[in-house]
Amino acid sequence: MSAAVNESSSTDATPTSRRQVLKALSGLFIALFVSTLSSTVVSSALPKIIGAVHGSQTQYTWVVTATLLTTTATTPIWGKLADLFSKKTLVQAAIAIFVLGTLACGISQTAGQLIAARALQGVGVGGVQALVQITLAAMIPPRERGRYSGYLSSVTATSTIGGPLLGGVIVDTSWLGWRWCFFIGLPIAAVALFMLQRTLKLPLVRRENVKIDYLGATLIAAGVSVLLIWVSFVDNSFAWASWQTAVMVGGGLALIAAAVWVESRASEPVVPLAIVKQYTTALAIVGSLSVGTAMFGAAVFLSQYFQVSRGHSPTEAGLMTIPMMAGILVASTVAGRLISRTGKIKPFVIVGACLLLVGLAGLGTIDDKTPMVFLSASMLCVGMGVGMTLQNFVLVVQNAVPLKDVGAASSTVSFFRSLGGTIGVSVLGAVLARHVQDQVAREMASAGLSGGGGAVDGAAQSPAVQEITRVAYGDATAQIFLLSAAAAVLAVVAAVLLKPVSLRSSLDLHRPSAEKPTKAIG
Repeated sequence: MSAAVNESSSTDATPTSRRQVLKALSGLFIALFVSTLSSTVVSSALPKIIGAVHGSQTQYTWVVTATLLTTTATTPIWGKLADLFSKKTLVQAAIAIFVLGTLACGISQTAGQLIAARALQGVGVGGVQALVQITLAAMIPPRERGRYSGYLSSVTATSTIGGPLLGGVIVDTSWLGWRWCFFIGLPIAAVALFMLQRTLKLPLVRRENVKIDYLGATLIAAGVSVLLIWVSFVDNSFAWASWQTAVMVGGGLALIAAAVWVESRASEPVVPLAIVKQYTTALAIVGSLSVGTAMFGAAVFLSQYFQVSRGHSPTEAGLMTIPMMAGILVASTVAGRLISRTGKIKPFVIVGACLLLVGLAGLGTIDDKTPMVFLSASMLCVGMGVGMTLQNFVLVVQNAVPLKDVGAASSTVSFFRSLGGTIGVSVLGAVLARHVQDQVAREMASAGLSGGGGAVDGAAQSPAVQEITRVAYGDATAQIFLLSAAAAVLAVVAAVLLKPVSLRSSLDLHRPSAEKPTKAIG
């Protein structure tokens, strides 16, 4: 990229400069779209996928959770690598890993193979999602970045919410089949690699005597993974008060404590504790956890609600989430432009967090007969809330740290957003399953029907059981969105407590004399 694009500190870039930046970002946006899409495209298709590979109910959840788990665990590692090595090379490597995982998903013959392939896919997804934000921060000053963060938020959120729609269309098209939920991403990823090679050129900051904290990275990944595995299985495979819970929770916390100790002493920590402890970063982390829970929870469970509780097809279920997608697109674009124009970010984050809370609270009152007008209004509020907060919590942190730390800082916030999504899908899914199971069993016993333990299967056999199941899923969905609304309160608190700042117009807080960028590399 030209020096004018890389080093410009102007707050009002010329149209030519904006075109150059958008051209350079095109490959990144395509990569971000396809990688994020992969996380949710299977949600509408999961019943057919699990049936085809002869999987169980536990494996049903793990097809989604496996990707989210490895995405979450590897995000801070990718971010630290971006502070040390070529960002372009790293994002290309992440896309290559994503392609391998996606291809493996498409040719999987068993549920175990599919889950393993989804885990590999998640490693690539974590790299792409972290590195796109980091690369954006290396190219554009925070003040100007608001506009592009709006585009970034639109791409991320639209692909997340639009995944169930695309998955529904694919599985409802007889000549495609569920494997195309994965294969469809391969040509898009290939286009992203081609565009990146041709358009993305970044200044390379050479650093001598670099040391990577492999021990800290391993401990972080292991600790997070153990806790997320526990969240996925507790109250299903074993009880909350059990020796399995004690071992997994104790072991996970011990690994994380060891990681904190190692990180505090490492010369090049994966997650710099000095940044995490900063007031602004800590609040952004809290807010990102909440937004991640809302975004992934809405994408996965609304599709299931429309299919099971309202009786719609996968394609129809995806179409019914259009108000949410519209809210994301409009709010993220408008807010991004206003942030760049004014240099103020806190008011938009506060409004977004409040809209998120209102929308989730509205969804927390639904049942199997809720009018679509009310559902659409609630989804619109959730979409607008996600659009105004998703990338802006990251932007707040990027504005507060020097350029040399922007990779670790950005990926740390992204890590906690992914963590919120992973915990959200796991915990909310467990709550939904338990609520449905208990309510179906209770209502069937009251009606003198048998087979309560297999309520979902029985829905296809008996109109009475079908009605009981539909009502139960409607009530259970409301319960999980009430929990999401409680989490959204944290986002509101975090947004209110943020310090009012004006986004800086320079790429860096200062330019260290010892680390001058070399000429642009391709």
